[in-house]
Amino acid sequence: MSGKDKLRKFRENETFSCLMQPATDELLDKDYRLKGKWASEYFRNSNPIVLELGCGKGEYTVGLALANRDVNYIGMDIKGARLWKGAKYVTEHSVANAAFLRTRIEFIDSIFAPGEVSEIWITFADPQINKERRRLTSPMFLERYSRIMPHGGIIHLKTDSKYLYSYTRALAVSNGLSILADTEDLYASGEPEGPLSIKTFYESHYLRMGMPINYISFRLDNDRPLVSPDWDGSELAAMHVRIKF
Repeated sequence: MSGKDKLRKFRENETFSCLMQPATDELLDKDYRLKGKWASEYFRNSNPIVLELGCGKGEYTVGLALANRDVNYIGMDIKGARLWKGAKYVTEHSVANAAFLRTRIEFIDSIFAPGEVSEIWITFADPQINKERRRLTSPMFLERYSRIMPHGGIIHLKTDSKYLYSYTRALAVSNGLSILADTEDLYASGEPEGPLSIKTFYESHYLRMGMPINYISFRLDNDRPLVSPDWDGSELAAMHVRIKF
């Protein structure tokens, strides 16, 4: 993507009412203006709110919103040029139950109130092989998610990374979290149904290359502090290859 194209998208992003781009000083050690008010002041209904973290171009957020009009969806990512595609679609097609946030996921506590989010999807996130604390399923992040979800809130991880999937599964088992679904090859028995049938840009590429898609969902239903799993992922790390598009 050329620099001029990025600048064009950044300018157009400013015109999308469905795309919020709070500055760091709006979130650092303070509450965002919509915290606790997303349903009443933005979506103007009492429907549940579901997040997609690291949403990229927003395919999953849009797909979920189109399939479930009685649920509100918010996609979060820091890359404005990627978010442009989802925000443009939502704007042009008047998808009232979808929105986007351009910000760092570390600020999630400042943006959502306790219990405000019912479920979280993490789709094709960077596995952060050498930086556990930056993994979106690390204890640090899961603790933050638990503060904005009701007890037993559901986390969905869909990934091409066997490393991230195996780490996340080990963490869920080590902490006694209730696993709801678990597969190393989501498409082994054919096309999945429902929300799992939605494909991101990256997922479509991985499938064409014959790469298996891993999926796990679990509840944050342990009241004790979460801990890192006693897990050795060195072999998977050595085998890990992330295809860039």
